[in-house]
Amino acid sequence: MSIVSSNRWNNAYGRDIGEVSQDEEGMRTMVNLAKNMAWLLKCIELGKQNGINVPINSEKRTNSFVRNIN
Repeated sequence: MSIVSSNRWNNAYGRDIGEVSQDEEGMRTMVNLAKNMAWLLKCIELGKQNGINVPINSEKRTNSFVRNIN
């Protein structure tokens, strides 16, 4: 799983309508997040075009951690 990151926590703060746009650090973080997301999506697309496909995962099995203790 790919996780897109930025330079800080991906948050911007505001209480009232329109206040978020006044959070300069939060807005910079969102711009960086958007750039990084666009880059990752382009990399995935280029990989697909060049024969690099998403790996096929093995069969999913779940464990039961409940056991009988006598």
